[in-house]
Amino acid sequence: MNNKLVMTDFIVFGIYFVLLAAYGYMIYRKKKKQETSATHDFFLAEGSLTWWAIGASLIASNISAEQFIGMSGDGFFVGTAVAAYEWIAAIALIIIAVWFMPVYLKNKIYTMPQFLKTRYNESVALIMAVFWLFLYVFVNLTSILYLGAVAINGLAGGEYLHFIMIALAVMGLIITLGGMKVIGFTDVLQVGVLILGGLATTYLALTKVSESFGLGHDAIAGLKMLFKDSPDHFKMILSKPDSGTVSAALAGDAASQNYINKYLLLPGITMYFAGQWIVNLNYWGCNQYITQRALGADLKTARTGILFAAFLKLMMPIIVMLPGIAAYVLHRNGGLEGFNGVKDTAYSSVLAFLPEGLKGLSVAALTAAIVASLAGKLNSISTIFTLDVYKKYLNKEADENKQVWVGRLTVLVAMILAIAFTWKDLLGIGGEGGFTFIQKYTGFISPGVFAMFILGMFWKRTTGTAAVAGLLTGFLLAIFFNSYAINIFGTETLLYTAFPNGKGAYEIPFQINMGWSFFFTMLVMIVLSLVGKGGEQKAFVLDKAMFKVQPIHTVMIVAILLIITALYAYLW
Repeated sequence: MNNKLVMTDFIVFGIYFVLLAAYGYMIYRKKKKQETSATHDFFLAEGSLTWWAIGASLIASNISAEQFIGMSGDGFFVGTAVAAYEWIAAIALIIIAVWFMPVYLKNKIYTMPQFLKTRYNESVALIMAVFWLFLYVFVNLTSILYLGAVAINGLAGGEYLHFIMIALAVMGLIITLGGMKVIGFTDVLQVGVLILGGLATTYLALTKVSESFGLGHDAIAGLKMLFKDSPDHFKMILSKPDSGTVSAALAGDAASQNYINKYLLLPGITMYFAGQWIVNLNYWGCNQYITQRALGADLKTARTGILFAAFLKLMMPIIVMLPGIAAYVLHRNGGLEGFNGVKDTAYSSVLAFLPEGLKGLSVAALTAAIVASLAGKLNSISTIFTLDVYKKYLNKEADENKQVWVGRLTVLVAMILAIAFTWKDLLGIGGEGGFTFIQKYTGFISPGVFAMFILGMFWKRTTGTAAVAGLLTGFLLAIFFNSYAINIFGTETLLYTAFPNGKGAYEIPFQINMGWSFFFTMLVMIVLSLVGKGGEQKAFVLDKAMFKVQPIHTVMIVAILLIITALYAYLW
């Protein structure tokens, strides 16, 4: 098993970089010749992104090192149950396309803080603008950069972490400084490389499984062997641990504790009534980083692009999850020499089997995902700071060219901060694991944010006071359920069941925490809005015609739902 890249791999990777840079420069030159609004062109690429560019950009920005490393690792640990994050996301994208985008586009919403100002008041918008800036810089941007550098460094021999970190940062900056149009269209190339390299990795992993069991060089035979060897890894719904399993875990049984840890991560059918929807609807519908791709388009183009992204989400588990399951099967049957069994190294262990050239293509796919995510996150940081902070509070007279230059300076400062905090991993991302790091900090705020948006869109009575109270309530409840509920109410209540986490304490599954935090936050906001006044004055005007979908969109939606239904029926 060879973990190092050779010259052929570097050549393939170099070709990818040259193509990306050349294509981005071509888009940038073409863009400069067009007569468009400077700010809308830089921040939103207004009217210039096609549906396929929007869809590809959504996926390129979403799939990054935390998916390749984290989700592959969870595939190694749990199996297909982790695919819920991708397949429920596809349904969430349908909801966003049909119901959220008409509200945004009808009311000419370009940023999420602008939505909050228009619907509530400036205080709510400013609070959230500052929060999002801190979250995007110190949680998302840092984790993407750190995880990506660590992953690629492991494949390059383990001696180039800081060099790779700088290289990723520079590539992200080059694309971002060209504006959203350059990001959007280069993301098409990025997604192409991501899918091609990802599928190549999955194919080689499956053929390696096939060879290990004496079945020849046959990927389909390898896939069948995964099902045969580890049927427990092909269950979408984990059953709740019974009292016997809990007692065995407390008595020191490693297998029982291992199963409980899986359930804590993906708590069976209950997560489909709780956190899974909040995570996905908040991420895809209330997140500047994501919605920005579609906010500059007309409704038909935006909807088609978002539904195209939903189709792409259906295949993402093949790329980011199956290699992890293959690594699990190989490892338990002695086919991964030198592998330490740590789940977050599962994907890189599979890459080690790839032949020269293909390993370079897979690294290019991983790099494409990282660079696209960095560029998208940087553009969102730039957009929020420039349009929602600088223009509104620091320099109200700034013209469009000055706003673009402030946006570019913001991009540079954000990346410098990210490098400074990841250089020696000051935030402890490596210790917690990137996927856990992101979920931990975004999960505390997601219930309150999503409650603000969903009530603000579709219930006229919702007030600004209720919005602020909801944000604080969601945050405090998330902390309460995570850290204090068990000590006060015990391990078994009508609301939750807590399980031993193998570290000497009990824990409530975080998706259950999120679900109850959201429920009580909604309750608080509804009560405050009913007793308060003024919500109707700033409510959005809604009409049924806004939500009517065209036949092509109906066909796409039905196809997506049928595929997901078939997948769940087969893997239940």
